[in-house]
Parts: sequence; structure tokens; C-alpha cells
Amino acid sequence: MSTRQVLILSLALIVLATSSCAGTLYKVRPALDLPPLAENVKSASAGGVALRVAPLMNDEDTQDLFEANLPLSGILAVRMELVFESGVPVEIKRARFRLRDGAGKEWKLLSAKEASSRVLKANEVFAYNPNSRKQFEKDFAAYALDLKAPLSASDRSRQGSCFSRLRISNRWRARKVWY
Repeated sequence: MSTRQVLILSLALIVLATSSCAGTLYKVRPALDLPPLAENVKSASAGGVALRVAPLMNDEDTQDLFEANLPLSGILAVRMELVFESGVPVEIKRARFRLRDGAGKEWKLLSAKEASSRVLKANEVFAYNPNSRKQFEKDFAAYALDLKAPLSASDRSRQGSCFSRLRISNRWRARKVWY
């Protein structure tokens, strides 16, 4: 091959390599596209705020939202909706949520960043563009429940997710399935 052909071929390879690393790691669906919670989900009301909760139990839901299998990554996502019911603004900055199973054992809550890191680790994603990871973490964090701003008459409801680490017994460890 001539020097010109080698130069053109190497330039084409560089363009292909940089363009393949330009996007996000996973195609996370925008949080604004979320459908409303069903009417038959668990709910509670106290102090002028109603809380509605629905866990994302099957992998089809998590694949649809995050393009990743969260249960296989050891993560349970719980969709929550806070609804303002009183006339006085409610400060929710210090609200803490606890997730317990049927036996009463408490599950560890994860931040959105910890949950996204567990997804990458479980899927053995180790070679990536750092900007792609930041974009994935940003898109993933958009699903987290925002507790910073108070609920008021102007901001009547707020939706988001809390992420927790799944409890897996030592005897039945999650195994990867290779196709």
C-alpha cells in the first residue's frame, strides 16, 4: 500500500474510534417520559404529604427505562411519588426512607451514583470514554427522588426513584448468564 492509502485508512479508523465513544454508555429513557403510577400501588399519608410506592420488580421495566438489568446488577429501584396535600409548604430535605423485606431486615439504600457504578461493575464495563460515563450517571441520577426543594402548592407532586442493594443469600448468588 502507498503512504497515502495508509494515511487515509488510519484517519478513517481514528474517526470511527472517536465517534463510537462519543455517546452515552446506556440509552437511559428521559425521566420526563415516565408514565404516572397506577392507582392500585401502596400508599400512605401523613403530615400533609401522601406517599405512593411501586417497586420495579421485573427486568423488562428496568430494561425499558435504563437499558440495563438492575436486578441482575443487584439493585432494586422503587418508584415513589410525593403529593402535597396541605396548605403549608412541607420541608422534605431531611426525609429518610427505609426499605424492609418481609422478615423485617433493612435493605441498604444507594445513591444514584453508587447504583450506576454497580450497573457498570456488574456488566463488566471497564473501557469507556469518561464523558460517556458522566452522561450515563447524569441520566441515571435524573430518576432519583429530589428531596432538596420543599413541597408547596406550586409544586404539588414529585416523582423519582430510590435505589437499594438487593439482598442475595450466600447460597443463591446471582450468576451471569452468557448467551
